[in-house]
Amino acid sequence: MGTLGTILGIETSCDETAAAVYDGGRGLLAHVLHSQAAMHAEYGGVVPELAARDHAGRIHGLVAETLKAAGLKLQDLDGIAYTAGPGLIGALLVGGSFAAGLAAATGARLIPVHHLEGHLLAPMLETRRPEFPFLALLVSGGHTMIARVDGVGAYAILGETLDDAAGEAFDKTAKLLGLPYPGGPQLARLAESGKPGRFRFTRPMTDRPGLEFSFSGLKTAVLTALPKDADIQTRADLALAFEEAVTDTLAIKCHRALQETGLKRLVVAGGVGANRRLRGKFAQMERRGEAEMYFARPEFCTDNAAMIAYAGWARYTEAEGAGSGILARARWPLHELKPPQASAA
Repeated sequence: MGTLGTILGIETSCDETAAAVYDGGRGLLAHVLHSQAAMHAEYGGVVPELAARDHAGRIHGLVAETLKAAGLKLQDLDGIAYTAGPGLIGALLVGGSFAAGLAAATGARLIPVHHLEGHLLAPMLETRRPEFPFLALLVSGGHTMIARVDGVGAYAILGETLDDAAGEAFDKTAKLLGLPYPGGPQLARLAESGKPGRFRFTRPMTDRPGLEFSFSGLKTAVLTALPKDADIQTRADLALAFEEAVTDTLAIKCHRALQETGLKRLVVAGGVGANRRLRGKFAQMERRGEAEMYFARPEFCTDNAAMIAYAGWARYTEAEGAGSGILARARWPLHELKPPQASAA
């Protein structure tokens, strides 16, 4: 992993603008985040052009605020890490360009970070952190996968979604139920007042071997069961049944993966990892002795710069010097990553 170093992390992959500082000796020193959710709510989803413009207008101030909170100046930084992908290409270029400018001005190393690697390593920011190797469930609005993690950059994808990601299914189903953007958290809140047992949906692909997922059918099942004049209680009951189906499916597949791999540590990362019902099911698995469970704190499950700063620190030794080109990839398969190698710089 990285050496002792002070790393600024910048996150602009979608609709959160964030900055954080991680120090190899002192840990996370500061993190600041601005969400664009209110701006995009008017359109029912993220508008890429608006997202990029908002990042451009806020990133300088957020970085300055973060450095002040950390008690640092730009010249104190050893590296500038930024989300290079996957994500919205315009948004990625805003963060990458800003990071490259800071690196050129300060002589700090420029460190492109894979967004999903940031999520996988986010639990390392906690006091209780997993040791390698471990199994990881990465579950968010754009991705749902189970991976074996043998170290930084050593990832083997064991199963992933064949259609909608779990978070995407949450958002689409929330829209069907008439809930505002962002829908996933709204659906989870509505489900808290749902009555168990009124509706029940299948747990997709759990009746066959394998670790793949499919969630698009659940959205159709909710649409079919939803009356035209559904009252709030009916919608809450449907939200609960949907949430139970998704979280049960995720838990069943992770149980299967633990048995197949023989691993005893499970990391849950990504935005859906903050879901309380899902965490409750994994807590039950831990109490049964199936595995040790590790989570990032809820604020580090969704997009944030703390995980980018940590991942940048983990790859600090392979980072290039100032003046390196900007890397921005809208699509970037996780399996293309390799373990960090010490550079000659």
